[in-house]
Parts: sequence; C-alpha cells; structure tokens
Amino acid sequence: MKLFLDTANVAQVAEVARWGVLDGVTTNPSLVAKEGKDFKAVVLEMCQHVPCVSAQVTAPDVEGMKRQGEEYASWHKHVVVKVPMTVGGLEVVKYLSGKKIKTNVTLVFSVAQAILAAKAGATIISPFVGRLDDIGEDGMGLIKEIMEVWQHSKFATEVLVASTRHPRHIVDAGKLGAHICTIPYEVFVKLPKHTLTDNGYKKFQEDWGKVKK
Repeated sequence: MKLFLDTANVAQVAEVARWGVLDGVTTNPSLVAKEGKDFKAVVLEMCQHVPCVSAQVTAPDVEGMKRQGEEYASWHKHVVVKVPMTVGGLEVVKYLSGKKIKTNVTLVFSVAQAILAAKAGATIISPFVGRLDDIGEDGMGLIKEIMEVWQHSKFATEVLVASTRHPRHIVDAGKLGAHICTIPYEVFVKLPKHTLTDNGYKKFQEDWGKVKK
C-alpha cells in the first residue's frame, strides 16, 4: 500500500520523505490557502520530494477545469490533476485521460460515484472515510464495498483512502486491500510510535551506558 501525505506544507513533505516511506502528496484548496503561498511554487517544490503530487482544479466550469488540468500537468511529470466528483468533473476526467494526463477524482462518498470515476478513466479515486464517520456513516465500510467491486470489475483505477483521522484507518485500509492512504501530518507522525518501543529503547540505552568500554 502506498502512503501519501495530505498537506500543502513543503517542510512536512521533506521531513517525511527523508524516512524513505513516502510515495506521494495530496493537496486541496483549503490546505493551500492555509499555507498562504504560491500554489504552483508549492507543487513544484513537492515534486522534488515525491513522484506523485495531486493538484486540484478550482474553475467553476468544465472548460475552465480542462484548461487548468492541462496547465497543471505541464508543470511537472509528477503532477496528478485532482478533479471533483461531479458530472462536469467526469467530463473533465474523460478529456484529460484521453490526453494521457493522470487524474485523481476527489470527494467520493459512494460506490456508485467510485464506479463512474473509474469508468471515466480516473487514475485514482479518493473516497473520504473520516467525513462519512463524522455524519454517522461507516467510512471504512465504503472502502470495503469499493474493493469488493474492484475485485470483480478489475478497474485499473487506484483506490486512495482519504480523510483519514487516526492510525487505525491506515491499518484497516491495508487489510481491505486499498492501494493508497493519504494521511495528515499529525497522524503520519504517530505511525512509527509505540510506548513499548520507546520504553524498550530507553532501557537498552540505559543498560548500554553501564557496559564497560
């Protein structure tokens, strides 16, 4: 399973990339606005650290999204164009896939939407598990259903588990066979941690200090 970082903070990407485990980055307009930096510059910097950076189109119309998608793809070979799961978005994905431009369909909340995005030619789809949990639905249940459909349909589209809120989401995504998880920085830095590891390492260091050298 690939691990992506969900952020627009280049320093966070550089830090986690140094661990040797980071496969990509997802951004969105909210994350970019939070950083207050030039969008293109941020995307290009991230492309130096990972081989896959999702950059989201923001135009309100189909033709505008098509133009943005082509522009973003021209910035760097690592850019994947992120497109919203709307009827217009499907048209944009079909158009971009015809031009061999990689796409990530975002804001997927149902199996039907996942199927349509895959049929349109999406490289990646992003179901949002945390937001479903927030309204009392079963986010990981959606991933289970999508992966069952993918087993039978053999779609080439990769399933990216988005809106992850805690390490268990990543474990469950792996158990269900999801291809990618995108993870907020605050959750990603929890993944290597365990109290028993910390205590054991501390004890080893203390005991080593007692060894005659």
